[in-house]
Amino acid sequence: MQYVIVGIGGQGILFASKVLGKIALERGESVIGSEVHGMAQRGGSVISHFKVGDYRSPLVMAGEADILLAFDQNEAVRNLHFLKKKGSLVVNVHDRAALENSALAGMIRDREISVHSLEGYALLKEHMGGNFLFLNVLLMGAMCGAGVSGLSLGEVSRAVKELSPPQFQDANMKVLALGAEAISGGR
Repeated sequence: MQYVIVGIGGQGILFASKVLGKIALERGESVIGSEVHGMAQRGGSVISHFKVGDYRSPLVMAGEADILLAFDQNEAVRNLHFLKKKGSLVVNVHDRAALENSALAGMIRDREISVHSLEGYALLKEHMGGNFLFLNVLLMGAMCGAGVSGLSLGEVSRAVKELSPPQFQDANMKVLALGAEAISGGR
């Protein structure tokens, strides 16, 4: 399984990679990954390439990712080329129209990409008082809810809880379930 996790600085992309790594190692699987930082401290792009299985290189080649986990819709569009045909995009959106333009919609349709989107900021505003710190865990919940990663919500829940600072554990469990429900409930 090859993941590309994208977003902007401060969205918790590296934490998401740690969660995936912990789960894979607990399963006895090999993991390899690489992180690419842009101007992360100024809201720039952050990309994590992550592979589970017998791979030799940490970087995911264009057209080979199984999953693009995007915490920002603009970064999703910028990195869509990493997805393989019939890959899965799990994306936080704030303007659905941006993903529905004809050229992009045609590319997604032609490559048979499954898109699982949720309005993460709106959900966090409604359920977490606008604390966007939990966006990464919300998207991991959405990934579980979409059923595209082969990871169970229980596995992700245990890993998130073990890696979270104690003061964030309860809130992370809440948003993980919220993300899974938002996708599986068709929201």
